[in-house]
Amino acid sequence: MKTIFSGIQPSGMLTIGNYLGAMKHFVDLQEDHECYFCIVDEHAITVPQDRLKLRDNIRSLAALYLASGIDPDKSTLFIQSEVPAHTQLGWMMQTVSYIGELERMTQFKDKSAGKDGVSAALLTYPPLMTADILLYNTNIVPVGEDQKQHLELARNLAQRFNRKYNDIFTLPEISIPKVGARIMSLQEPTKKMSKSDENQKASIFMLDDPKKIEKKIKSAVTDSEGIVKFDKANKPGISNLLTIYASFTGDSIKDIESKFEGIGYGPFKQATADVVIETLQPIQEHYQALISSPELDHILDNGAEKASLIANKTLAKAKKAMGLARVRKDK
Repeated sequence: MKTIFSGIQPSGMLTIGNYLGAMKHFVDLQEDHECYFCIVDEHAITVPQDRLKLRDNIRSLAALYLASGIDPDKSTLFIQSEVPAHTQLGWMMQTVSYIGELERMTQFKDKSAGKDGVSAALLTYPPLMTADILLYNTNIVPVGEDQKQHLELARNLAQRFNRKYNDIFTLPEISIPKVGARIMSLQEPTKKMSKSDENQKASIFMLDDPKKIEKKIKSAVTDSEGIVKFDKANKPGISNLLTIYASFTGDSIKDIESKFEGIGYGPFKQATADVVIETLQPIQEHYQALISSPELDHILDNGAEKASLIANKTLAKAKKAMGLARVRKDK
């Protein structure tokens, strides 16, 4: 049985892009894989956060994982900061990282551009992400396209450590879903849908009510042709809605194009809103039952305990390989 690790930042309410690109696939993966799903709260603080909102977002994300179908009897769900091995190995992985390769990371360049005071943690984010993955002898990391560069660096750092010290770490493979891996903004369909977008109409959030979802999709930017056809270069708005429809229903793009041939954008947008609402409603109901329940805390406590058992074993091996283990004289 192969091991899967995935982490999501609790830096804001999740969008359907997060759901379709990651969480939707996790439900199936947990059936025949050893899965570790982590709320990477220590990554979130690489940029300033409101402490009270961060606490709420951590709990909310945990509830959404479970509401989306993650089974705590089949998967391990935990909060990163509750397993100290992550930051310990993260520091160790910094010692085999080079400043030049960290500065070349696209996300660092994007988030630091034009800013005077940039957190050092924003630069060293990738070694901590690498530690997250390596601690669990991870075989597969399912990610969106925007994280591919970080995963490639994680493999490089693992190989570098193994060559320099010992073959401690499993080299993770990258898995990117073929459909729905990159859901775009409803208002600017040439850029990714983001939970931090200031334009609230640009993103559909997991907890948006049906009326809000319908309104956002109906106001989505499209072209004037009125032809439901996938053409990412010339029709990015409609292509994005087609991807959303296909990702929620499992229908092929070609079948959807045929279904709405000659009908126009109005009915297509309504149908897209309907399939999104139909999927999200039971998730939202489950979420509301979990968010304030002691059951959620019990699941997270158990998850942190289980994750720590595995992570601490890997950490001990890595520390010993680097010479950080004390040689005892009393045994």
